[in-house]
Amino acid sequence: MSITRLPTVGGIMILLAGFILPALADETPVDNTPAGGLERGKVVGGQLSEHPDWFKESFLEIAEDVDEASEAGKHVLLFFHLNGCPYCYKMVEENFKHAPYTDYLQDNFDVIAINIRGDREVVFNAELSLTEKELSRRLDVRYTPTIIFLSTENKPVLRLNGYRSVEDFKHALDFVVAKAYQHTTLQRFIEEQMQEAVYTFREHPNFASVSDLSTLPDKPLLVLFEDRTCVACDALHDDLLALAETRELLDRFTVVRLDALSEQAIIAPDGTSSTPKDFAAKLDISYRPGIVMFDHGREILRIDGLLYRYHFQELLRYVGTRQYHEYPTLRDYKRVREEEILSSGQNIDLGE
Repeated sequence: MSITRLPTVGGIMILLAGFILPALADETPVDNTPAGGLERGKVVGGQLSEHPDWFKESFLEIAEDVDEASEAGKHVLLFFHLNGCPYCYKMVEENFKHAPYTDYLQDNFDVIAINIRGDREVVFNAELSLTEKELSRRLDVRYTPTIIFLSTENKPVLRLNGYRSVEDFKHALDFVVAKAYQHTTLQRFIEEQMQEAVYTFREHPNFASVSDLSTLPDKPLLVLFEDRTCVACDALHDDLLALAETRELLDRFTVVRLDALSEQAIIAPDGTSSTPKDFAAKLDISYRPGIVMFDHGREILRIDGLLYRYHFQELLRYVGTRQYHEYPTLRDYKRVREEEILSSGQNIDLGE
């Protein structure tokens, strides 16, 4: 599941790691009827979001939408969502409805919502016409929400996988409005914009001081990328990393925290000489805190967006216990793991 080159849309190659958020386009609800006299648990925590009325009422002829946006000096923003997705709800409420830059969003973007399970017909360009869910699969949308920004030539220029904080999302908007995608990356753009540190590195009992990532004990490797621009790192430490269950799961890894702006010498998992800054750039990690998990030098999956406790810990469990050997996709593992939890009478809270 290392970084894969996926099919192109409009001539632009999309890069995505093999991480599948548990909100999948072809999921079927788990049967919650009682079995064997034991009251089954339930899946709770899903939230329905109501999109702002200023989202564009598009006929989903995307090339025409792009032309209209370009004439108005705007970019098109495709918002791939899923009904009941707590991360989509958070994105809509915090970034589209109530952010301090809502007017800026409306002035510079035409936002078009795409339901990853939807059946509406989407005409992406002259060569590509398909349903919403088929387009989502074609673009390999594995997170909800996923946001894809389109250039004036109807080419994807930036992709955000998962929820972004209000601050992080504003950086992405500025990056696209300035058309900085023509000459730099989002992360480099953020570094240039944020001269003052907003985050001070914190320690954790599971962190190991290691510079050679290629010769480690027989444990999977978890690399946590942080830097001074990270607006979400304190929350990660205060919430998820502080939990006893998370620490137990991290015991199954060699955990290495890297300053993604550092020029210090390291040896990457594949044995090549590098620096944390170059290593993060090679992996195309644009989110902080970014987590990439390896085993035997091979990337297994990554976390490059906000996750709540259940999803976060299950991804650690999937790699830390090497469940990927038995279940090559997270989809397969998720279904088995959900059944195990629910049949024991426990609830699964997706929004906790």
